[in-house]
This record gives sequence, structure tokens and C-alpha cells, in this order.
Amino acid sequence: MSARQITVLGECVADAFAEPARASGELALRVLPGGGPANTAVSLARLGTPARFLARLSGDVFGRLFRAHLEASGVDLSDAVAAAEPSTLAVAELDDQGQAAFSFHAQNTADWQWSAEELARVDLSGTTCVHTGSLALVREPGGAVVEEFLAAAAPHATISIDPNVRPLLVRPEVYRARLAHWCALADVLRLSEDDLGLLLPDTAPEQACDLWHAAGARLVVITRGGDGVLASLDGERIQVPAVATEVVDTVGAGDSFTAGLLHHLDSRGLLGGRLTGLRLDEVAEACVFGTRVAALTCSVAGPNPPWREDLEQFATVGGA
Repeated sequence: MSARQITVLGECVADAFAEPARASGELALRVLPGGGPANTAVSLARLGTPARFLARLSGDVFGRLFRAHLEASGVDLSDAVAAAEPSTLAVAELDDQGQAAFSFHAQNTADWQWSAEELARVDLSGTTCVHTGSLALVREPGGAVVEEFLAAAAPHATISIDPNVRPLLVRPEVYRARLAHWCALADVLRLSEDDLGLLLPDTAPEQACDLWHAAGARLVVITRGGDGVLASLDGERIQVPAVATEVVDTVGAGDSFTAGLLHHLDSRGLLGGRLTGLRLDEVAEACVFGTRVAALTCSVAGPNPPWREDLEQFATVGGA
């Protein structure tokens, strides 16, 4: 195991996109490996951060696709579980702006079946940060097990959580009921403007940040699509503009932003604890880097984050 790495825990999802069929009465699907936590792990590894992915990977055709994709991107799967259950499938419909709406086929699939025994075997001695979120925290029976894992990891590693609300699978009130507890566990809370609208309807982003700080999260980052990023560090706030790009679709953009943020912080030795001493200018630099990673992800089809060398087209700020 690497002396320093980021550990990501969560689901792999087969993202199926409709394409023109060869004959009438047919629907062709192009399937890409996705899932928020998996996308983040891939993006971290491609940026050059040693990334380990804790996943329950099925042996079915989708599970084999996931494994090949993750390994090709350099993700450490040494602690992935070989699961007997099938993979999760999401069918995506894109609108004219490239925004995706998903329908999920996730009943009794591999991703949600975590046991305490499976996670008890994981060695976190070299982990500077544990990142999780999305459905892993709210789907049972594994959700409670994942929360216990985070609580055990928190004394030794920075905890990063992305709620990534999926109302078609889990009612928003389920997320709301757990969010204060997640903030008590988390050092970094990253969520989208859409998540904010589902979790705290009619609440200003700044007010939401203060509520989540009060619950325990030191750094709250809200991504706002073309309007950029709002970052709040213990109540000190900064706005970072989005990077202009020709959008093919936005699938995986938030996940790759999170990877860019964590990669940048880790490369400067700022992860591994409670973010003590972290300054707002350092947060701003990390967010700028994250927006560049997200912009490149939006410029290609599907959840396909850039490799480190792909970022050379953007002028770097402070290096990364």
C-alpha cells in the first residue's frame, strides 16, 4: 500500500445512454462505467493521487467492465469485495444542455450490501482522507455500516462526504434526517446546487453553509454549474467562477471536481487531519483546480475524467 493515499468508498453504476438503434422498435444503449464514488476514485488516480476504492464488485458483465475501467485508470482494488449480487444499472436521458436525468435499477444489487466484517479488514494506516457519499450512506443494509466505518476512520484521516441526492431511489427526507450526523463526521462537505435545493429548499447557500458548519463540517463547498463554486471555511467564504468549456454532457462533473479539490489539498500536505491551519486562499486554489478538472470532464461524453497531462491546456495556478 502507498505511504499516502485517498480511500474512496461507494458504488459503481453502469451508466446506460440511449443511442440511435439500427432498426425501428429497438433501443440501443451505450454503457459506460460510472457511479459517483467510482468516478471520484478514477479521477483521483488519473490526476496522480494514489487512490484506493472500496467497492462491492459483481462478477457480472457490468462488474467486469467496472473492474477493467478502474484498474486501467490506476485505482487500487486490493480491498474490493467480490460480490455475488448483480451490478446497479442507471439509464440516463440527456437534455439539450447535456444535463442527465437517471432512472435506476438498483433492487438488491451489490453496492448496498456492506457488512461490518468486510470493512473491518480494511487497513487505513496509510490513508490521508476517506471520501464517500451518494447512495452508500443511505441505502440499507450497508448505510449504517459505512457510517460506523467513517466514525472509526475520523480520528486518523480527513473525512469527505458528497451527499449526491438521488430522489428517485431514496426520498430526500432520508438524507435530511442523516445530514447533521454526516456533518459531525465530515471535515469536507461537497454538494451541488441541486442537492441544496432538495435538502434545504428555499434556503440561501450562505445560510446552508452556516447550518452545516454548526453541525460540524469545517469546509463546505457548493458547486453551481455554470455559476462556479461557493466555498465556506468556518464561515469565511469565497466564490470561484466556472471554467468556460463546450459542454458535451455534465455526467461526472461534480465527482471530478471533488477529486480535483482533494488532489490539490493532498498534494500540499493539507489532508490527514481536521484541516487545522487550512487557509481560505488554499481552499480557493483547490477550487480553481477542481473547476478545471470538471470542465474537461464536461467536454467529453459520459463520466470520463481527464488525465493529469490533459490539464496542460489550462494555465495552472500555483501548480498542481
